[in-house]
Amino acid sequence: MAVPVALVAHDVAHRQVFRRRRASEMAGRIAGAGIGMGYGWWQDKHTRHHANPNNEELDPDLDPNLLVWTQDQDRAAKGLPRLIGRWQAFLFFPLLTLEGLNLHVASGKALTNPSLKHRILDGILLFAHSTVYMAVVFWFLSPGMAVAFLAVHQGLFGLYLGSLFAPNPKGMPILNRDDRPDFLRRQVLTSRNVKGGWFTDIALGGLNHQIEHHLFPNMPSPNLHKARALVRRHCEELGVDYLETGLITSYRQALISLHQAGAPLRHFRVDA
Repeated sequence: MAVPVALVAHDVAHRQVFRRRRASEMAGRIAGAGIGMGYGWWQDKHTRHHANPNNEELDPDLDPNLLVWTQDQDRAAKGLPRLIGRWQAFLFFPLLTLEGLNLHVASGKALTNPSLKHRILDGILLFAHSTVYMAVVFWFLSPGMAVAFLAVHQGLFGLYLGSLFAPNPKGMPILNRDDRPDFLRRQVLTSRNVKGGWFTDIALGGLNHQIEHHLFPNMPSPNLHKARALVRRHCEELGVDYLETGLITSYRQALISLHQAGAPLRHFRVDA
């Protein structure tokens, strides 16, 4: 249930559910707290991603804090990114099992930032989530089983959540600060749709229509497929590449891009 709640938090944050900001923020914070995510931190991060998708200097999703996304980032890579970057394509899916933990840690760490809006409220909600979650698990399970459940639950949550977002921008063109495409090209050229029918729509929560989502972030996810034909035709008329692939192909393209990004690190010692 954690991933569907995360998708609800995502859609609510984009104001796809409520017209008024106050209702959206309230529902988003409740949904975010349901999975142990700080709503204020995530909304700020995700808003900056939408404004500058796949921009290695402005998109927070391309921060080289664990993986390197371009060969230019290899030069400054230190610590884990330098070590992992060599074979990051092979380690990508195993590392996704830690994404749930990373979400919790990053949310907690953001509470120390004085500029974060409503951080006290977010802190209270995160504390309440952790208390209730841990209390329920350890109440019904023995300590050993509880720890095992936590590991499996959080691992599968991270794997599924990461797999939802990986097919869309990963492996697409990466921009830098000097690139200044217009809004249409900035959103379309850095996104990839995943085709597959109604099952894919459900499994990926509508985010398989990533191009339409980036062009119309306030459009409810169930309606994105209705805009697909219009957007695709408009892109064809303008000569703008509109990429749509199957799910497996999208993962393959993302992994190839990661492997190519880590190529320089494979040509010299990690401790050099």
